[in-house]
Amino acid sequence: MRIPEELAELGKKRIEPYPVEGFVYGSGPKHPRLMLVGEAPGETEIGNGIPFSGRAGKELMKFLEMAGVMREEVYITSAVRSRPYKWGEKNGPDGTKIMRKYNRAPTSSEILAHAPMLDYEIEHVHAPIIVTLGNIGLNRLIGNKKKVSDLHGELLVQPVLRLKCDQYEWTEKQYRLFPTFHPASIFYNRSLLQLIHADMEKLRDIMQEFSGE
Repeated sequence: MRIPEELAELGKKRIEPYPVEGFVYGSGPKHPRLMLVGEAPGETEIGNGIPFSGRAGKELMKFLEMAGVMREEVYITSAVRSRPYKWGEKNGPDGTKIMRKYNRAPTSSEILAHAPMLDYEIEHVHAPIIVTLGNIGLNRLIGNKKKVSDLHGELLVQPVLRLKCDQYEWTEKQYRLFPTFHPASIFYNRSLLQLIHADMEKLRDIMQEFSGE
């Protein structure tokens, strides 16, 4: 499934004022086994247009395999479709300082700018379970007061936040949400790997319960 082009163009226009680059579409079938909501694309994804195709994406595919799912069976998207970046210094081959772009977390304004696209996907992608990857995806759907460290591995059944007139409101429909850590988190905190593995085992069991939908 792919969002309408006019909606993508609107998203590109709404995010123009912010320090971001590129644009990556959500990718996957209209009736997937899971819908994954991440944070934002990085340098690799902006280069090839494929969500979760970089270093974190390789870890994500390992986790999905533990849950008994292949990439072709899931719809992958994110709260923001352009790469948020910041400038920083890096040592060049000869030791001189060179400036380069680094990934950063998207701001609330950037998330709001791309909210209509995620709203469209949630409404039109018929997934029995939505897996949020990290706090950004989780907060976009159920509010900023929730933390993945508190809710990971739990199946939540509740409304999600939808943008209307530049204000978030709750949907009437309830969705099944399964929060877990962002795969990139293990690069900074290796101890989370065991927790993610346990989450994937729980997710596999939960998916079997709703496999007929």
